Amino acid sequence: MDLVPSARVGHIGLYRDPKTLVAVEYYMKLPDLINQRLVLALDPMLATGHSSAAAVTRLKENGAENIRFVCLLTAPEGIEYFNKTHPDVPVYTAAVDEKLNDHAYILPGLGDAGDRIFGTK
Repeated sequence: MDLVPSARVGHIGLYRDPKTLVAVEYYMKLPDLINQRLVLALDPMLATGHSSAAAVTRLKENGAENIRFVCLLTAPEGIEYFNKTHPDVPVYTAAVDEKLNDHAYILPGLGDAGDRIFGTK
């Protein structure tokens, strides 16, 4: 916000169901005129791609057209799923790790991003 004071922030709250790995939405609040804005969809990690793709789907359903997805860390499986689901949305990432494990966590990864950010668990 310091770099772009005119930016507006929205929030789409999703969590990944641990059994099905499907994204479950629990909150959404978006800025007005989203169809006229460049939208940066931010997520610390792109693991399976399901939550990120679900968030971008919701953005599109609310009129967003000019979207970029930005994250710190990705797995190849997540990039593949996201690109198949939203081929029109470019993905920007700092690093691509090796793979997902059998719990769909990125390896070697960074640990749980939500727990790191919010000091939980």
